[in-house]
Amino acid sequence: MVQLLIVDDEDHVVDRLYSTIPWESVGVEQVYKAYSGKEALELLEQLSIDIVLTDIQMPGITGLELIAQINRRWLRTRCILLSGHSDFQYAKEAIVQQTEDYLLKPVKEGDLLDSVRNVIEKLRRDWEEVISKQRLIYAFNENLPQLRGSLLNDLLQGRTISAETLRSKMDMLKLSNYDRHSFAILMIRLESNFLEYGVQDLSLMEYAIGNMVEELFGNQFDSWHTKEPHDYLLFLLKPKKGVDEALLDTVQLERTASSLQSAVNTFLKGRISILVSSRGTFPDDVASLYNRALSTFRKRIGNEHELLIRLGDDYTNMQVSTLQQLYEPPTIHHLLEAARWKEARDKLDAILLELEAKYTGSQEHLLEVFFAVSSAYTYICHKNGRQMHQLLGAAYNRMAEGGAFRTVNQLREWAVQGLSAIQKDMEQETKDSRIQLINEIRAFIEQRIADDVSLQTIAEHVYLHPVYVSKIFKVETGENISDYAHRVRMKKAEYLLTHTQDKIYEIAVRLGYQRPHSFNHAFKKQYGLTPQEYRDKHS
Repeated sequence: MVQLLIVDDEDHVVDRLYSTIPWESVGVEQVYKAYSGKEALELLEQLSIDIVLTDIQMPGITGLELIAQINRRWLRTRCILLSGHSDFQYAKEAIVQQTEDYLLKPVKEGDLLDSVRNVIEKLRRDWEEVISKQRLIYAFNENLPQLRGSLLNDLLQGRTISAETLRSKMDMLKLSNYDRHSFAILMIRLESNFLEYGVQDLSLMEYAIGNMVEELFGNQFDSWHTKEPHDYLLFLLKPKKGVDEALLDTVQLERTASSLQSAVNTFLKGRISILVSSRGTFPDDVASLYNRALSTFRKRIGNEHELLIRLGDDYTNMQVSTLQQLYEPPTIHHLLEAARWKEARDKLDAILLELEAKYTGSQEHLLEVFFAVSSAYTYICHKNGRQMHQLLGAAYNRMAEGGAFRTVNQLREWAVQGLSAIQKDMEQETKDSRIQLINEIRAFIEQRIADDVSLQTIAEHVYLHPVYVSKIFKVETGENISDYAHRVRMKKAEYLLTHTQDKIYEIAVRLGYQRPHSFNHAFKKQYGLTPQEYRDKHS
């Protein structure tokens, strides 16, 4: 969306250019007004302005001074000078200030639109360069470690990723082929002196430990690492091509891990505890080995420091486990907060299908799902200022009774009923809120048509950001605010011309035009007749 700002200390010039030039014909979607350099800078602080059309001679901050600040602070904003001064010295300084064009008043509409069109085309070329392949590759490589870590964290948390999508992502992230290969987890907890470090120093230490892991394990293992949500450093170790995967089952991993502990203590002056997992197959065993490792850290290492433990194959699984779908991100809480209703319904279906498949007849697991979903519903209702009993009705009564569901179907019926009620209420609230906003904007324009009804003034009146106000108005009404204000002016002009004896200049003032000439120009452009000709025709 191209946004343009008109700056001039002569009000009538700003208003005429704002209301009579068909900016949309060259791709400008939003136009703003400023009557001084100071006001222009204030707008530039809060809005993303692409083009500034400014006069040179203004009290306070001149046009050239304004352009100098723009070039220093908003590098992608382009400037066009519009001035009544034909002095070559101004043009020379304008070139020095890197303006896009220098136009003399009174400027012809065609010349002005051609200049703006050329600037927009230059902006388009600039942005094409920004998103060019070379720059994308550079930015991608810069962020490669974070992107790899993010994907590994998704796998650790049990996020469902199709085999094809996972292969595609790993290829894109230049990860070696892990698919169906054996791996082990190396989990590291930073302790002792590391706990006293600030964020930046701790990041440096984590980076150093990662380099140590690569140095000690790199000859025989590919490693893929991340910092998981509990602040453990986690490495997936896969034997390199040509290295026997049986190496994962030997004591060599523990010996090398012990060497890592010693190196960290000696060279980084800190202590770490390390857990080495048993062998797993990628990607099927990633989440389960990770959860077992977390549990082992909690139960067998606890608050002790500088311990080393191996998670063996003889680890006995707990007889009772939680539902994976219930806690796999995105959770019901997150989906409701983002108003992603279809995904929320799909999530409920996945949870209940897992419940049916694995825990049929388990009242405790029924309650686990009920409490989790109830918590999500309560959270989103209260966050939106709603009373649960008013919103959910019969579904709330079941909550107040503690559920008492005997079958998955009963739980499903209750959950879907509650979700539908919340969705309906939030969608209606959004619609009502927008309708109220549109009505308030229209009323403000109609009541203040003789005053400033620019987008920034309207936005200040409704206490919202101008970009949001502009987009919502366009979405709900199909037209820009400036077009609506212009239409209101023209309709009122028609009425005043045919139902009053007011002079043309008086009508112009009542409609907010500083000069009758601007009113005449705008009216003729709308109706093909001057105001006087229109009055004579319809009298």
